[in-house]
Order: sequence, then C-alpha cells, then structure tokens
Amino acid sequence: MPSFTTLTSRALPLPMENIDTDQITPARFLRITHKAGLADVLFKDWRNDPTFVLNRADAPGAQILVAGDNFGCGSSREHAPWALVAWGFRAVVSTRFADIFRNNALKNGLLPVVVAPDVHARLFALLAREPASELHIDLAAQTLTFAHESVVFPIDPFPKKCLLGGLDELGYLLAHEPAIAAYEAAH
Repeated sequence: MPSFTTLTSRALPLPMENIDTDQITPARFLRITHKAGLADVLFKDWRNDPTFVLNRADAPGAQILVAGDNFGCGSSREHAPWALVAWGFRAVVSTRFADIFRNNALKNGLLPVVVAPDVHARLFALLAREPASELHIDLAAQTLTFAHESVVFPIDPFPKKCLLGGLDELGYLLAHEPAIAAYEAAH
C-alpha cells in the first residue's frame, strides 16, 4: 500500500451521523472478494440522488471525506474501507469511528482522523462556505490543518508506523524477515 506521510486535498462533506458499513457498501455487494470495482458501489444506494456529495462535479479528486459522528458503525465488513480507498479517499475525518471500521481502515491505508465536536463543526462550516477548501494532514506530526487552524489528532503508534512506511501488518513482519531468520538459525 502507498505510504501516508502528508496529504493536502479538497474535502467532501457528509454530515450525516451513524453512517454504517451497509450504507458505505451495501450488503448485496459483499460477494466481491477483491477490491477492483468497489469504487462503483461506494454509497451505491445514496448515489441515486443527483444531489449526493459524490455526484457533485467537483467530487472527483477529493481525497478527504468529512463525515458525521460515529462513522463506520455496524458490521465488520472490510469492504467499506476498500470501497472508500478505491474511490480515492485517503482519510476520513469525524468525531468518532466504530472500532472495527477504524482498525479495518488503518489496515487498508485509510486514515481515520478523530477531531473534537467544535473542530468538526468548524470544518463543516468552512466546507459550506468555501467548498474548494483544502485540508492538510501531516501523519508524522498527527496534525490536521485548515483555514489557518491546526489541531492534533490521536493515532496508535503501530498503525502510524505502518502507514508512514506503506506497510500492512504482513508487510511489517516481512520487513523483519532477516532478523527472524537469524533468530531461528540461532535456535
């Protein structure tokens, strides 16, 4: 997976709360066992509405989604972060993420950025006022910057290290193969 160091991108606002994984990737598409084509099913049922945020003319190219509280709740399907990444998102900003979704996202190169409710409200206000606004994320510094404001966000050290190095968990282990082989040879 590509490393995640910094990201500067336009952001798309999706202010609905409690967006579950079935809304992100509807259950009828769960037979898909590969990531190809999942961009087409991202929020599939909502994309029938011509005013839905992903249908906007300026939506393509945006790599940050600013979503309502409790994003990714529901079942544990990995298809949800797969579809978000396939569409082109590299980060999702919210006040809270479901634990399983957050873990699946991190394992697939999608950064969940948790911000305080007041920061969240200012982000939505900025995107309503200036839809072309760009946000900047610096993973090493754990900062989200927008409109001359910078906030720190939390992330566990291990997934941070993996994202910075462009490694999934298996890639992390394989990077240590020489040390593992040396240990095994000595024992």
